[in-house]
Amino acid sequence: QLQLVESGGGLVQPGGSLRLSCARSGSTSPYYAIGWFRQAPGKEREGVSCISVSGGTTKYTDSVKGRFTISRDNAKNTVYLQMDSLKPEDTAIYYCAADFTFDLAMCAVTSSRGYEYWGQGTQVTVSS
Repeated sequence: QLQLVESGGGLVQPGGSLRLSCARSGSTSPYYAIGWFRQAPGKEREGVSCISVSGGTTKYTDSVKGRFTISRDNAKNTVYLQMDSLKPEDTAIYYCAADFTFDLAMCAVTSSRGYEYWGQGTQVTVSS
């Protein structure tokens, strides 16, 4: 059974940076597209970014384009989300999710459908 563990969240001032990590365990297969989602209090969960199995496809929601960068290290079974120029509206619980797929170039950020495995989340708070 695949397990996902997020880390790297915390409290940061506006304009600051954080790097989130999503570590996979319980499976040696690399065939997982990974998505990052977030949910703020009182709001629906939204997709933030995703990366394909190969790493060749990355997608971002419009509000984070140019500020967030997703990457993966398959040797370490870890996906990273580098978050720069953070804003108060980025405050949320961030979740990573995995979609088992043999499509090396696919990932989805607009929908959580297809993501079978989820981590417990890590809190990101952007405040002065």
